[in-house]
Amino acid sequence: MEGVQNIVMIVISAALVNNFVLSRFLGICPFLGMSKKIETAIGMSAAVTFVMALASVFTWIVQKLLLQPLWLVKFGVAADKVPDLMYLQTIAFILVIAALVQFVEMLIQKTNPSLYSALGVYLPLITTNCAVLGVVLINMQSEFTLVESLFNGVGAALGFSIALILFAGVRERLDDADIPKPFKGFPIALISAGLLSIAFMAFQGLAG
Repeated sequence: MEGVQNIVMIVISAALVNNFVLSRFLGICPFLGMSKKIETAIGMSAAVTFVMALASVFTWIVQKLLLQPLWLVKFGVAADKVPDLMYLQTIAFILVIAALVQFVEMLIQKTNPSLYSALGVYLPLITTNCAVLGVVLINMQSEFTLVESLFNGVGAALGFSIALILFAGVRERLDDADIPKPFKGFPIALISAGLLSIAFMAFQGLAG
């Protein structure tokens, strides 16, 4: 039961309390670029969720088996002889993320060409989305297990999706609103994003 509670708190913390977009301010590029229409926001959310979840798993495996292979000690290798490749961590993680994004890109192109066209350049940019890289690095810094890493990735992706879809809904409503000319377009979008971020501050302490 304690393990289940821990998983639930990890998901709530990643999705609401420490929302990657509205609290940590990571992944702002797709957040602003893909939030003009709810349909596009949902497509981007699904792609990011898939990449974040799998990246959390594969980067954990790369970290434990290749970059920090302490399992070799069990086979008689002296601890001081175990190779330490941690200086390659960022490069290795980006390569894993890039491979996953390439797979998602091909999948969407085959199954939903209209969504592929709508996502445009923002789809391959998931590779350099700092929210994706951020979640896998946080997994390592927090010393999460494989299961905890997976659920932290899912929680972070859920939080990204909530923020993106909510913001897309707000921007669609703003298109029909009577807004002073100096604030039309991007300025009112930034103001709305700031207000949405303030609203998410209400979740602070929820996972405490």
